[in-house]
Amino acid sequence: MSERVPLREVLARVSRSFYLSLWLLPEQTRFAVALAYLLARAADTIADTRLVPRERRLELLVRFRAACAGGAKSSSVDALLGELAALELSDDAIQEEQELLAELRLCLAALSELPELEATLIRRVLETLTEGMVADLEAFPGEDATQLASLTTRSELLHYTYQVAGCVGEFWSLIHAARLPALGRRVQGKLPEFCQSGVRLGRALQLTNVLRDLRRDLQHGRCYLPSQSLGELGLSPQDLLEPQSWTRVRPLYEDLVAQAVRDARAGLEHVLAVPASFRFLRLAELLPLLLALRTLGLAFAENPLAEGSRRKVARSEVYRLLAKGLWKAGDDAALRRWCRAEARAAGLGAYWVSGACSLAR
Repeated sequence: MSERVPLREVLARVSRSFYLSLWLLPEQTRFAVALAYLLARAADTIADTRLVPRERRLELLVRFRAACAGGAKSSSVDALLGELAALELSDDAIQEEQELLAELRLCLAALSELPELEATLIRRVLETLTEGMVADLEAFPGEDATQLASLTTRSELLHYTYQVAGCVGEFWSLIHAARLPALGRRVQGKLPEFCQSGVRLGRALQLTNVLRDLRRDLQHGRCYLPSQSLGELGLSPQDLLEPQSWTRVRPLYEDLVAQAVRDARAGLEHVLAVPASFRFLRLAELLPLLLALRTLGLAFAENPLAEGSRRKVARSEVYRLLAKGLWKAGDDAALRRWCRAEARAAGLGAYWVSGACSLAR
C-alpha cells in the first residue's frame, strides 16, 4: 500500500487470502486494487453490521456509495465518516474492520487522487457491489432463522454472484489489461472474452462462499438456494434448518457445486490468458481458484446442513499452495495438470473434466 493509506496491517488481518494475492500483483496495479478492496470491504462491513437496524444500514450504504462516487458534498461526507467511525459492529466482526471504518477518510482521499482510469473503474465496481449489497438487504428482511427468506430463481442467484463477485473479476481484467501493455496486446480484440472469464472466476468464488456458508446463512435468515429449485425437490427453505434434509437437497447442492467447478475451469483460462512472464499475477488469481476447489471439496464431503462440518482450508495449506504455485505459474501445461489434480483430490474431477452428473469419491 502507498504511504497515503497506511492500512497494510489492517488489510493483512481483514483478509488472509486476498492479502497474499495482493502482494503478488505488479506495482502498476497493486495500489488501486488494494484501495478498491478496502472500500468494498468497508461497504460489506456496513451491510453486515447486524446490531444496526436494517433500514439504517441501507441508508448508510446509499450515502457511502455517493461518497465513493464523488457526488456528495464534503459536509455530508464528513458527517457520514463520523457516523461510520462510531458505528457499533456486530459481535462477530473483527477489530480491524472497526479500524478500517475509522480510516475511510484516507481511502476516499486516495481515491480522489488516482488517475482517471483507475478512479473510474473503482467507482464503477463499487457501484455494482453496493447495488448487490442493497439488494441483499432488501431480499432478506430478517436476522435469524425465524424470519428465513430465500431467493426465488437460479437466475437471481447468478445475478447476485455477479453483483458481489463477478464484477470484481471484470474490474480486475480491465485494470490489468489497461496498465500492463503485454497483457493488453495479448487480449487485444478479445477483451470481452477475457472479462467474461474473469466474471466466471469471481462467480466461482462467490458460489463457493454460498455453498460453504449455507448453514450459517440459514441461521441468519438467508437462503441463497432458490425457492423455485427447492420446491421442485419438495422442499422449502425452512426444511433446510433440519440436517436430515441433506439427502433431499443434495441434488440441488451438487448441481451448484458443478456450476462452481465449471466456472473455476473457465477462470483457469483467464489465468492462462495472462502472459507467463507475469507469473506472480497468475498466482494471485490461481491461489483463490485452488482454495475454492479445496473448500468445495470440504463442504461437499460432509453434510453442509449439520453443525460443525468442515468448511475451511487450513492456513498451512494456503502457504503450501502458494509455495507450489511459485514454480508452476509460468508453465501452462503444468497449471492445467495441477488444477485437474486438485479437482480430483477434492472429489470434483468429473465436473472439471466433463461436467458429468456424479461427484462420487
